[in-house]
Amino acid sequence: MRHWIAEQRRLGRAYQPRFRLRQVAITAVGALAALLLMGLLSLWSGQLLIVAPLGASCVLLFGYPASPLAQPRNLLIGNGLGALVGVLLQHSLGAGPAVLALAVALTILIGQQLRCLHPPAGGLAFLTVFLAVPWSFLLFPVLVGSLLLVLLAWAFSRWVPGAMPYPRHWL
Repeated sequence: MRHWIAEQRRLGRAYQPRFRLRQVAITAVGALAALLLMGLLSLWSGQLLIVAPLGASCVLLFGYPASPLAQPRNLLIGNGLGALVGVLLQHSLGAGPAVLALAVALTILIGQQLRCLHPPAGGLAFLTVFLAVPWSFLLFPVLVGSLLLVLLAWAFSRWVPGAMPYPRHWL
């Protein structure tokens, strides 16, 4: 039993990233700035650019940008896929718990097959069914909001000293 506990502790240290306090502050400021800017752009343009799952995308983009799940391919295709699956199912099958569950499950399945898994995409699939959104939701906020987040994370990582590099790869 002791050996198993020691092994789990060792594995936890190997798989869970550690962040310095300065790094934590820098990444929190990055997420704050990105979402604040997107919120202001939403007010200025009259177009919805942010929804809760994009806030979850910020956790990956700014909190752990080295994660494979935070790379532009995963974020852009994953979020687009989640929203598309949700809208398709909602328009063809209606809303309800079974459709919500199916939308999230299919988003995971297709995301794994296309190698574009992004956890907040499941939230987008859920949200599109739950809110019965129109097709235009795919463009605003999903596509434009996701693209803005990727560009803001890229710019932040280049312009702010001490920010973690982003992305590791584009495709």
